[in-house]
Amino acid sequence: MSDNSMIGQVAIVTGAARGFGLAISERLMQRGVRVFGWDQEPSPIVGNKRFLGVERIDVTDRDAIQSAVESAQATAGQIHILVNNAGINGPQVPVEDYPLENWERVIGVDLTAVFLCTRAIVPHMKQVGYGRIVSIASQAGKEGIANVCAYNAAKAGVIGFMKGISSELASFGITANSITPTLAETDLMQEMSDDYIAGIKKRTLMGRLCQVEEVADMVAFVASPACSYSTGACFDVSGGRAQY
Repeated sequence: MSDNSMIGQVAIVTGAARGFGLAISERLMQRGVRVFGWDQEPSPIVGNKRFLGVERIDVTDRDAIQSAVESAQATAGQIHILVNNAGINGPQVPVEDYPLENWERVIGVDLTAVFLCTRAIVPHMKQVGYGRIVSIASQAGKEGIANVCAYNAAKAGVIGFMKGISSELASFGITANSITPTLAETDLMQEMSDDYIAGIKKRTLMGRLCQVEEVADMVAFVASPACSYSTGACFDVSGGRAQY
């Protein structure tokens, strides 16, 4: 897709140092977008001059988020795009054995952080009358997967949150959409067992895992002016796994 309308736009991408976040950042930059990369461990992108800025951000820290948004606005002026990508998988254990501290951590990073980042940027987008908010959810949020109850709940929550805010923001020229990929070859796989990975691959019609570039391409479209009449939607990148 060639879309010159994104040249000069500014994006914030969370979890930008690796996996989906890095691929998304690179694809947006290829389209002429200037990207602020946020990550709790940003060392892989520190010194990368293609980024407009790199911040060490814990996306569960509301004060750090607010400060970073204000800094980005001061540097760039307008923020056109927010990509809520940062996430963790958590342990794979039956619900009765799932530790409360892990539940709270997964919900905090995968769901509450989406709320915090979105809440911080929305007033600015409302003021300028334009915005694209894109959140990386998961097929797990639509169908559920055994032994990852917190991840299922968090990603379902992201889908519901984006649908809800889409009805608040449409009249301000702001769209809010989710991307729902299947399992991809990222660092998150280090938290997963071989059986878990094999089970997901078996449910995918194409018989393979997702590539991060495929998610990045979808995000680049949804975050662009070309995606002007879709909001509150889930854009599947599932290799045929999605049934609705």
